[in-house]
Amino acid sequence: MIFLGVLLNVFIRGSVQVSASRPLPVIDCLEAEQGCVSERGCEAAYRVLEYCAAEEAVAPLGPDARHECLEAQSSVQQYRPLLACKCQRGSRREELCLGVYWTVRFSQGYDEYEASPYEDLEQGIMLSHMASIVAASSLPLDGQNQCLKAAQDCGLFEKCGSLRSEYVLACTKRAPGSDHCNRQKCHRALRRFLERVPEAYSFGVLFCPCADALCGERRRKTIVPSCSYQERDGKPNCLSLQGYCMKDELCRSRLADFQHNCQPSSLSASGCQRESGAVCLKAYAGLIGTIMTPNYVSNVSMEVSQWCDCEGSGNQWQDCLRILHMFNTNGCLRNAISAMGSSINVLPEINTVEESEEREAEEEDEEAVGQDHAVQPGEEFNVIPPYSEKATESNVDNGAPGSHRGVADPATSLLPPLLLSATFSWGYRG
Repeated sequence: MIFLGVLLNVFIRGSVQVSASRPLPVIDCLEAEQGCVSERGCEAAYRVLEYCAAEEAVAPLGPDARHECLEAQSSVQQYRPLLACKCQRGSRREELCLGVYWTVRFSQGYDEYEASPYEDLEQGIMLSHMASIVAASSLPLDGQNQCLKAAQDCGLFEKCGSLRSEYVLACTKRAPGSDHCNRQKCHRALRRFLERVPEAYSFGVLFCPCADALCGERRRKTIVPSCSYQERDGKPNCLSLQGYCMKDELCRSRLADFQHNCQPSSLSASGCQRESGAVCLKAYAGLIGTIMTPNYVSNVSMEVSQWCDCEGSGNQWQDCLRILHMFNTNGCLRNAISAMGSSINVLPEINTVEESEEREAEEEDEEAVGQDHAVQPGEEFNVIPPYSEKATESNVDNGAPGSHRGVADPATSLLPPLLLSATFSWGYRG
């Protein structure tokens, strides 16, 4: 009996150790938040942390306040589901979910991107579809403008043509009472295009290979740079650009996702640490429609970069160059774009694209965005016929000369200050 008792004790301890070391299943951050607030101890600390994150977004916390906030953060992080939670790209509740993700990590530095806020792409059907495109046999160019062909293929698929016309209109139409576009609406429409259209079509438009300047110009203007990122008074400093991105949870999340999934590696055949150029391309495309929107730097190469430079960086010169090098010297990204560019001719049959789930998600999204995307009969949308090449053939730079830096205003609705001690001392950086 004593021997059996010892064996049982060892078995129980071993089971507990295995259970403790086993990684938690990934859950949605909003679900994790609900689990936390259902427990009194976790809820109290989480509400304090919400207030801390909101205040930190407005002004740096003073030393006393930061100490109390870090104590609340330490308490919240004992609730492990909140540390393991992720969000879904392009979902109707994406930004709410990301708000939870970054609240738990409110003190995390800008460069501490060891993980992506998003669900692992490798768990979805989408990756296998993308991988089959990227791995397809390289087809020789026959002299045809490949970017024109990609645009025509997009037009033949109703969803692609419709959403492409939608973002072209949003990015070329002048905002009422101004001489430039509404950048926020442009960004929103670009994101809808990339989140709703199958990559086989959207990636063909984004990564089409070019052998001449005419094709390259079409490719460079695909995302309407004059509205989506170019500034009328010249390039901003890259550090400033990143600073604006960090203040917006969606932009910050897409940048973290890019850094996580496009880490280069000299030991990998693909040049990517995660061994998948398809994952990197998806993360790169996720940046389009944010203030960190990248694009091709010329009409004769596949090189991409941010619309920024490092002039005036002072002693932060190296930090600024690091931002640029994430794009213009990233072997993982370069190889992934080249591989996709050589394989865009491999498209699925239109009648094999299953749209039911996408259509349902799109209808939910349209309800969420309200009237911003509603097109009334007789409005200017009719000027650009659906699936028409006129929208991108025109000189969009003349129609939309750009706007001032347009960062989506972060939702910083402050919780009642009673959650924190009235003795908080709010400090400012010198």
